[in-house]
Amino acid sequence: MEKTLLLSRSELMCLGIKGMGFSRAKIILCKPKPNFRIWVKFEDGICGEVDLNYLVNQGVFKDTWETQEKFNQVRIHPVTHTLTWEEGDSEVDLDPYVLREKLTAST
Repeated sequence: MEKTLLLSRSELMCLGIKGMGFSRAKIILCKPKPNFRIWVKFEDGICGEVDLNYLVNQGVFKDTWETQEKFNQVRIHPVTHTLTWEEGDSEVDLDPYVLREKLTAST
């Protein structure tokens, strides 16, 4: 009888299985740019500028990115290694895998 072992993405990364397209998307540097663009660098060396203008006034970003000045308050979360903005008593962040995909798809 065959058994199937299901592993999460983090378990696969811990095992060092990267051949299936899994690799940790850890942001190590970021710099906000005009017009709601941001330059990011990942731990593996992938870097570039991502246009986030399409998210302005959308969902959770409506208040968070009310102005370019608020957008410029971006930081890298020390645990999740994603881009984070403070919004009141909480934080709004962007999935680093989505940002990485946007960079690699545009090259």
